[in-house]
Amino acid sequence: MKEKSEQSPTDYHYKDPYWVSYTSLADLPPVFQRWIDLHGFDLISVCDHQGAIQYVTASSKRLIGYTKDALLGTYILDYVSPQDKIRLMKSLRKNEKGDLVTSEVQVKHRSGTYIWVEVVSSSVYDPKTRDDVVIAVIRDISDRKEAEEMMIRSEKMSVAGQLAAGIAHEIRNPLTSLKGFLQLLEAGIEGKDEYYSIMGEEIDKIENITSELLFISKPMTNDPKEESVVSLMKDVCKLMETQAHLHNVDIEIKQEEWLKVYCDRSQIKQVFINIIKNAIEVMSDSGGTVSIDIYERNGDACMDVIDEGPGIPEHLIEKIKEPFFTTKKNGTGLGLMITNQILEKHDGSLTILNNEPKGSIFRIRLPLYLS
Repeated sequence: MKEKSEQSPTDYHYKDPYWVSYTSLADLPPVFQRWIDLHGFDLISVCDHQGAIQYVTASSKRLIGYTKDALLGTYILDYVSPQDKIRLMKSLRKNEKGDLVTSEVQVKHRSGTYIWVEVVSSSVYDPKTRDDVVIAVIRDISDRKEAEEMMIRSEKMSVAGQLAAGIAHEIRNPLTSLKGFLQLLEAGIEGKDEYYSIMGEEIDKIENITSELLFISKPMTNDPKEESVVSLMKDVCKLMETQAHLHNVDIEIKQEEWLKVYCDRSQIKQVFINIIKNAIEVMSDSGGTVSIDIYERNGDACMDVIDEGPGIPEHLIEKIKEPFFTTKKNGTGLGLMITNQILEKHDGSLTILNNEPKGSIFRIRLPLYLS
């Protein structure tokens, strides 16, 4: 016979007459189920495919301020922020296939404020109604989103600081021209109308550059709209040209199909900035050309940013997307991680390929906007 000291924990528990095992949530005593319903960290809901709430746990009071009785019979989309409704409706449609779908949306608290939640949902057949319903687990991720936003803000300010030298150089040229024209006008030279026109163009150039720099510095928005990919890319290229010239790099949009996507303008611009900035930096010693192709493939808008740098070793291609991993001397390792996060929120993706004969291709994919 084994000594007590030799018994495994499993042996001990099974010999304990008070040991009880529960195999599922349904087996738990009602008092346990009520405790989970009231105090669970997550909110669990059941709704039909039109979004009508059929069941919700009492934890809704703690999470969004509404009692379960107040929520029953109402529509889940009534509590979702306007800019996230389309995303959630897409999730409901995906659930018709029975897939497990994860999405991040803002929901309205009873106090009137919006909080970030993660919704993990799936379609399940209900034998009582003989119809499919959507079961969702909703979790408060406000703290996580706040940490992400701080990280993104830090990276944005880092990018703005790195671009400052090039932008200062780019602004100085039109300022020198303006100063020269003013001196000519003061001297009473003829042909003033022509000079006024040139001065106006130089001022517009300064205004465009500074407005794009300010755009980078502003906090991220969450206001998705129909946007032109080419228009967004050209705005970013205009800003990045100043940095490119410092490193003897040219930026060319070689192919430009006029495709539209449903996205947040500031977030997708940040994606383009991060990718083009990386392409410029890998060619900072040798110079070269960053080529951009914009085209449609399988219902997606594709943007290939192609550099002429040394390329990326195969074993590092996936690793460089990880947070804080960088091959640059002064890099933060956050740029591509933030890029991935933004694209995932837009149902997009980033693929990194080696280019032949040299360089890399950063392929950005976003779903086409179908009006």
